[in-house]
Amino acid sequence: MSLSFLLQVQATGAPGAETGVKEVAVWEILKDASQTGFGLVINILLALMLGYSIFIFVERYLALRKASKLEAGFLAKIKDYILSGKIDSAKDYCSRTDSPSARMLEKGISRLGKPIENITATIENTGKLEILRLEQRLSFLATAAGAAPMIGFLGTVVGMIIVFIDLGNATSLDLQVIAPGIMTAMVTTVEGLIVGIIAYVGYNYLVAKVEKVVYQMENDALEFTDLLNEPGK
Repeated sequence: MSLSFLLQVQATGAPGAETGVKEVAVWEILKDASQTGFGLVINILLALMLGYSIFIFVERYLALRKASKLEAGFLAKIKDYILSGKIDSAKDYCSRTDSPSARMLEKGISRLGKPIENITATIENTGKLEILRLEQRLSFLATAAGAAPMIGFLGTVVGMIIVFIDLGNATSLDLQVIAPGIMTAMVTTVEGLIVGIIAYVGYNYLVAKVEKVVYQMENDALEFTDLLNEPGK
């Protein structure tokens, strides 16, 4: 169902005359709000921010869903390989498992034979790099959540300035004269809020997903370290 705004237009004539209703499509409202050059710039900027925010959310959501999936019994197989002395098999198994935990443990396995402190440091450093990969581009969502409403408010202020300038230059009060400025002011505010809300909700949702993956990575790293500290290892 297409969205539309209903503008109430009071019919001229005797009291009690019927009220007409005119449907105005959203794209027409956006067109009217872009009549001023500044309004057009604001609308394009907010549209780009919205499109990129949606792209980041979808791309990160798919990446995090993939990262959170770990093969059942992954650590048990790693433990069996290591206890059996099959270090190469353990490394190969990790390389075939596409997940942050697997890549982190693969680096740790490649350092087996060295002091435990070196192995732990390698795991920690690899884990930090994996977390950075998980969080890439999320900063844009945080920026858009705060910047988009402010950009919309900027459009509102400029739109009202245009209205007063047009009123000052007009010889008579005419709705057609001040309509472009008012439309710019109102529409940019709505657009900024929409983009900000979408970016804010998307950012917090993805951050929660990242925290779950990080918790899993920390748990896997701890179990791997406990395995290396077992007697006889």
